[in-house]
Amino acid sequence: MTPRTRADIPTAKRIVVKVGSSSISGDNAGQIGPLVDALAGAHERGTEVVLVSSGAISTAIPFLDLAARPTDLATQQAAAAVGQNVLMWRYQTSLDRYGIIAGQVLLTAGDLEHATPRSNAQRAMDRLLALRVLPIVNENDTVATHEIRFGDNDRLAALVAELIGADLLVLLSDVDALYTKPPHLDGAERIAHVPVGDALAGVEIGAIGRAGVGTGGAETKVSAARIAAEAGAAVLITATTLVAEALAGEEIGTWFDAAPERRTADGDSGLA
Repeated sequence: MTPRTRADIPTAKRIVVKVGSSSISGDNAGQIGPLVDALAGAHERGTEVVLVSSGAISTAIPFLDLAARPTDLATQQAAAAVGQNVLMWRYQTSLDRYGIIAGQVLLTAGDLEHATPRSNAQRAMDRLLALRVLPIVNENDTVATHEIRFGDNDRLAALVAELIGADLLVLLSDVDALYTKPPHLDGAERIAHVPVGDALAGVEIGAIGRAGVGTGGAETKVSAARIAAEAGAAVLITATTLVAEALAGEEIGTWFDAAPERRTADGDSGLA
């Protein structure tokens, strides 16, 4: 059942957790261990967990002796090929402590826009979860072009949550919640709860995350949260450093209520 409040999170059957590049690359690569600890805790209590992880390109930067994130498509594609390999090795090495096997799932926007590849992706994800594998999803940046990209992995995570009928989507970044204005400004207040249909009138949606590394921001997270919530999944936005507290159901972050009727990627509706 879809969690109605944060306290219900431990009872969720299927969850999607998204982590951004700035949270698990560069100086923050050490956060992979605590992130895996939290995911393993949920996995061990029987929850089906999917991780949507950015970070392939940013992870490759030091290995390719690049000064910064590449801007040309060919180098981005090459960096993604190198970084995805390193990123999966880091995740699996950490998951080995719990005897959990990761499965890599790389998607393009076209995979979720067309019926046959979408059905294939859904079937593969369902089977991985049934086998108690922890799928790690990323955009297939090695083959994606600017014209066919998701745009950011927040949106990808929301579409994956819709695809697999997740009960909960957790969007992690460098900031602990959404605020009424950029959190570094005076007077910024945490938005604790967003009811269904709330337009967030008067809220100044600013940047979120470490500049120059990730591609998402607060605006993309709100947009992704609305996609997932409208599909029937509850959504929690918080910081990567608070992922253990988030999955334990503590009163942190920004909570988006799920729509009362669940919508799947195929357009079917039902009670959430």
